[in-house]
Amino acid sequence: MARLVQWYRQLRGLEDESMEIHQLRAPTKNGSSGNSVDSYGSIRSNNNEETPLMDSKYGSTEATSQQSEVTIISNGSTANLIQDAQKEDTDRSKSWQPSKATREKLKQIKVALLFIATIMCSVWVGISEEHEEELHQFSVSAYQPLSLDITPGAGQSIVKVMISGPFVKALDDHGDYENNMTLTLANSAAFDNGTQKPAVKLQSSAIQQETLILSKENASYETEEYTYLFDFTGPDEEGPFKLRLNTTTAYGVPVSLSYLTLPADSHNAVVYAAIVLLGVYVLIVFELVHRTLAAMMGSMAALAVLSAMNERPTMSTVISWLDTETLSLLFGMMVMVAIFSDTGFFDYCALLAYKLAKGQVWPLMTILCFFGAVVSAFLDNVTTILLMTPVTIRLCEVLNLEPKHLLIAIVLFSNVGGTATAIGDPPNVIIVSNSYLKEKNITFANFTGHMILGILFVLIGAYGLLRVQYRNLANLKNKFPPEIAELKHEIKVWRRSAKRIASVTREESVVKALLMQKVVTLENLVKKKLYKTKRSVEKDFKESVSELEKKYRITDHWLLLKSSIVLLVVILAFFLHSFVTQMHLDLGWIAIIGAIWLLVLADIEDLESVFHRVEWATLLFFAALFVLMEALTELGLIEWIGDQVVALIRTVDEEYRLAVALILILWVSAITSSFIDNIPFTTAMIPVVIHIEESIQLPIEPMVWALAFGACLGGLVFL
Repeated sequence: MARLVQWYRQLRGLEDESMEIHQLRAPTKNGSSGNSVDSYGSIRSNNNEETPLMDSKYGSTEATSQQSEVTIISNGSTANLIQDAQKEDTDRSKSWQPSKATREKLKQIKVALLFIATIMCSVWVGISEEHEEELHQFSVSAYQPLSLDITPGAGQSIVKVMISGPFVKALDDHGDYENNMTLTLANSAAFDNGTQKPAVKLQSSAIQQETLILSKENASYETEEYTYLFDFTGPDEEGPFKLRLNTTTAYGVPVSLSYLTLPADSHNAVVYAAIVLLGVYVLIVFELVHRTLAAMMGSMAALAVLSAMNERPTMSTVISWLDTETLSLLFGMMVMVAIFSDTGFFDYCALLAYKLAKGQVWPLMTILCFFGAVVSAFLDNVTTILLMTPVTIRLCEVLNLEPKHLLIAIVLFSNVGGTATAIGDPPNVIIVSNSYLKEKNITFANFTGHMILGILFVLIGAYGLLRVQYRNLANLKNKFPPEIAELKHEIKVWRRSAKRIASVTREESVVKALLMQKVVTLENLVKKKLYKTKRSVEKDFKESVSELEKKYRITDHWLLLKSSIVLLVVILAFFLHSFVTQMHLDLGWIAIIGAIWLLVLADIEDLESVFHRVEWATLLFFAALFVLMEALTELGLIEWIGDQVVALIRTVDEEYRLAVALILILWVSAITSSFIDNIPFTTAMIPVVIHIEESIQLPIEPMVWALAFGACLGGLVFL
C-alpha cells in the first residue's frame, strides 16, 4: 500500500494544472456533505481546510470519520469501472496463480537443490586423487615384443589403454596390411599358462578390434592415437593383468602407450555424461540460472564424474582445455568495440539514414537494416543492436511509427549479417579458432569467402520477406499521435494499479476509487484532445532534422578516426593471416594487439569504464563450456554421438552420404539453436563433425558451412 501511495504521489506531478477536479464526498450521519475527497488524495472540509488522505510519514490512508461512507460524485462510468475491476479481481482469484510467498518458496527450493548438487560434486572432486597420465615409450618389433604388468586397485576391473604410433585407418590406401600390431590384455595367469585370453572391447567400434595397421616402412606418416576399454568384471578375471604388444614387422616400431584402471561402473560413463549435458541445457533453456552459472555448474559436474571414474584431471590439464585463442579474440574485440562506441558513430549513422531517406519509412528501414547487417559482420551484433536502439526509437517517435517493427527488422538483418564473417557471431569464432579445423584450411578468409556468398542470398530473401510482411505501411504507424498514445499508456498504468487493490478495508476502497477517478479524468482528456485535433500535426522534415542533430552527433572526431584506423588494420590482418605464411600471429593475438594499440591511442584515463563494458560473463561462459565439452569428450559422450550420426549416414548409398550429412547437420543445428543457446551447441557439434569426417571420409568444409548456417540462422526463429 505504501508503494502504491508513492506511485500515486509521483504521478500526481504529471497532471495538468487546468484539469477539472472530480471530488469524492463523504456524507455524515445527518446526510449532509461534511467532507470531500479531491482527485489529488486529500479530504477537503466545508470550511476549505484540507486534510491529507495519505499520511506522509507512513503512507497509510485515514478517513476523517470512521463511521462515514464514501460515495463517488462523478460521471457514471467511474462506478462501472470499479465494478469491472472488482469482477476481474474475482475471476483472477478463481484461477490459481502462485502467490509471492509460493514463488519465494519455489526459489528457495531451487537454490537448495542446486547447492546440494554443487556440494556433492565438490566432495567427489575433493576426495579423488588427481590423475597424471604416465606415458610409456617403446620400440616394438617381431623380435622384441612388449610386455607390461598392470595391477588394478580395489574395485577396478576395467583397463583403459591409449596407444599412439605410425598407424593408419583401415580405409587408408597407404597402409601395409601385411604388417600390423596386435594389442592383447589378459590375466597374468593366462599368459603364464601359455594361453592368451583376449579381453572384451566395449567401444571404439570403428577401430579394428585389437589389431592396428602400420604405415609402410618408408612412407611418411602422422601419428594416430586410439583408445580401448577392456572389461574384466567376471568372477575369474581378477588382476594383476599383463599387456602385450606383438608386431609382424622386423623393424622397430615406435609406440607411445599409457593405461588407466577404472571402476566397474565406467561403462556407464556415457550415460552420466548425457545426464550432465541434459541438465545444463535444462538450466539454460528454462533460465533457471544465468547461462554462465549453468555452464560452470555443468563443468563441475562433469569433473566430478571424471573423478568418480578415477580420471580426475590436474588443474594444468583443465587450463589446457581452454581455447585461449577464442577467448583472446573475444576479449580484444570487446575492448575495441567498447572504445569505438564512445564516438557516437552509430547515432550519427542512424541520423544520416534519416536524412538520406528524407523521412520516408521504407527507405529508412532499408538503410538501417543493411547498415546493421554490414556493421554486425565485423563487430559484435548484440553491441550493434544495443547502440542503434535509442536513436531508432527516437526516429520512430518523429515518424509516428511503432518502434517494435523497425527494431525487429534491424535485429533480423544484424543476425544475418553477423553470420557472414568469422568474427560476426560467437559460433563462427568458435569454429574458426578450432586448431583441427585450421589444419583443414578453414581460415578467416576461407570461412568468410564461403559464408558471405550464401548470406547475400539470405539477405535478399529476408528483404523480400520484410516487404511482404510490412507491405501495408499504415500498419507500421501508431494509431494515435505520441501525446495521446502516452496518455493511453498512463491510463493502463492507473487501471492496472487499481486492479491490484483487493478493496477489503475502507482505506483500500478509497484509494481504489481515487485511482479509478484518475482513469476517468484521463479518458475525458483523451476524448477532448481527439476531438480538437484528429491527428497531431507532423513536424517539418527540416525542423525534425535540426532537432535530432543537436542530440545525435559525433561526440569525439579524433577518437573516431583512431578507432576506425585500428579496426581497419585489425580486420585487414585477419584476412592477411590466411595468406601470409610469414605472419606468425593467430586471430587471438591480432585482436589483443589491436586492443592494446587502441587503448594507447585513445589515452583514456578511466580505463575501468572500458573494462566494465567488457562482457566478462560471456568470457566465463565460453571458458566453462570448453571445460565441459572436453570433460564430456573424456567420458566418451561426444564419440558416442558421432558414432550414432555416422551409423545413420552409412545407411544411405555412398553417393548420397554427403548430401544427407549436410541436410542433417543444417536442420538439426537450425532447429536446436532456435530453442537453446547456439554457443554450447556449436561447441558440442564441432567434435561430432570432425568424427564424421574421420569415420566416413567426407569433406569437412561443407559440413562446417552447414553447421555455421544452421547454428547462426536458427536463432532467428524466436530472436
